[in-house]
This record gives sequence, C-alpha cells and structure tokens, in this order.
Amino acid sequence: MWTPCWTNWRPRACTSPSRPPTPSGAAAAATLPTRTASCGKWPGTQAAIWTPTAISCWKKRLSSFAERLVRWQRAHGRHDLPWQCDDPYRVWLSEIMLQQTQVATVIPYYQRFTESFPAVTALAAAPLDDVLSHWAGLGYYSRARNLHKAAQMVVERFGGRFPRDAATLAELPGVGRSTAAAIAGFCFAERTAILDGNVKRVLTRWAGIEGFPGEKRIETQLWDLASKLLPAQAADMPAYTQGMMDLGATLCTRSKPDCAACPLRDDCRAHIEGRQSELPTRKPRKAIPERDTVMLLIEHDGRVLLQQRPPVGIWGGLWCLPELAHGQDVSAACHDQFGV
Repeated sequence: MWTPCWTNWRPRACTSPSRPPTPSGAAAAATLPTRTASCGKWPGTQAAIWTPTAISCWKKRLSSFAERLVRWQRAHGRHDLPWQCDDPYRVWLSEIMLQQTQVATVIPYYQRFTESFPAVTALAAAPLDDVLSHWAGLGYYSRARNLHKAAQMVVERFGGRFPRDAATLAELPGVGRSTAAAIAGFCFAERTAILDGNVKRVLTRWAGIEGFPGEKRIETQLWDLASKLLPAQAADMPAYTQGMMDLGATLCTRSKPDCAACPLRDDCRAHIEGRQSELPTRKPRKAIPERDTVMLLIEHDGRVLLQQRPPVGIWGGLWCLPELAHGQDVSAACHDQFGV
C-alpha cells in the first residue's frame, strides 16, 4: 500500500481557487492536492483547508488504486490475446515482440513463431538465420538476436526452465526490468511493478507528474510510484499487471482518452484539471540524423549478390545488397571485395 509521508504537512488554505498546485515528479503524487474538506473531487472554484477527515479519505483513494484496477480488468479488460496464459516462454516471447510494436502487428508473428518454435528448447536449437527470417518485418532486429541468445541461456543455464523471479529473469539478454516484471507477475504472481509506455502514460496522468517520462530522473520517480501502488495480494498480480497494460492501451490512450470509462478518473489529476492532452510531457525533439550511402547491385546469371550485415547497427545480421560509404571508389571496391 502506498502511504504518502505527511510529516511536514500543515493545514493551509487554497492559494489557487481554480486549480491545485502541480508539483513535478513523484512529489506530485505525494503532495496533498488543494481540495475541499469533504471527500469529493478537487474543487473547481471553492477554496478550502485540508482536514483530518479529508486526509484519511485521500489515503483510502490511494490505497484503492490496485483494487479498482483489478476489478475493472476482470470485468472489462482484454481476455482474448493468444499469449494470455501462465507459460513463461509464451509470455516472454510476446513481451519481446510487443516492445515498440502494436498488438495487431504482433499477433500473426507470434502465431508463426510458436508454430515453428513451440518451446524454448526448439528456439534455442534453431539457426539464427531461421529466427531472423521469422522476425523479418517486425523491425528492431536486435530483439530477435537477443531472443535467440536468451533461449540458449535458459536451456544451458537453467535446464530449459525459466527463472521464477524478476531479478533473475532480467539477466536474460534483451529482458529489461519491466519485461522481467511482466513475466514474473503473469506467470508467478510476483509483486513487482512494470513500467512500459502505456503504464508511464497512466501514472503521469493519474499523479499529474510533469517532465518527459523517458528522462532518467522522471523514470526513477515513476518506478517508485509504480512499486507503491501494487496490490496487497500476490494472487491479484496477473490481473493487475494486465490491467495496467489494458488501461493504457484501450482507455488512457495518447489522444482522445476515454476518461468516462476509466476506473481511476475520480482522483486522476489530468482528468480533474483537464490536462489529458498535456500529459505525459512530450519528448524533446532531436534532429533526425542523415547518412549518404551507396548500395551495390551485382548480378550474374540471374543471381543477385547479397552480403550479411554486421550484427550491430541498422538491419543487423540481415542479408542485404553490399553497401559502400558515400564517396568511396565503386570500381575499386567491387574489384577488391568481390573480384568483379
């Protein structure tokens, strides 16, 4: 249960009759919002003082976060996704595929993968080129290479059985803290928080946290908040974890969130203040890098020469047309590298 620290709190009158103060970071969730003394929503126009009754009521709202989310997920969440099971191999596979990729795109790839590699032992034994060919079109090919390495690690180090705790799962190549927590929460009911893009959006809006969620300082505060909102009962972890994902994917969307159907709307700062479009804070824009390159099309007897790219960088490990740096002597390169 998350219980904010009230050590330095003193009753005070509202300084803003129209909108509560908006601190940044985790303090946004722990700071008492300016509101009426009764257990209602934050005021639109009325100034008031915090009372012990109001404080007690606010604590109850915070502690009921997980309860409301679990209840909503069981009644209204997604229950028909093909990887919704307690098999850590299938959950792990889906979590890796879903990184920066939409559910609708992932489903056919997931189905082909599980048909060709029905168990982690089959994936570990497969040639990397076979794995990459199944991945073709999903992008971010380092995920496929790490998937193959992780499968081999599970077989060689853990005897083909996935670790049951998030800390050990995070040792697998390509498995970060949030992915490890998702596997542990879904399959082993471990009480550990996830923090993917959808969850960041839910928490920044609910707590009114300002600042780009990808910034290390803000992300650290979000991890702290996410860890304090977990359900008390481990048995609720699968529904809670799925609920956090579902809420961000179906209701608390980037644009046009469906706040009327949200189980957290009554104490969501973004909803109460009408700031859904402002939160989360957008990522600062960076200049898009440009690179000039030359691709060689070398054909002989109807066959085209392909070259395997380095394992790191764009299209890592894939077979492509040979590439030369812009300005490099094409004739000399063809003669020296390919004998043509």
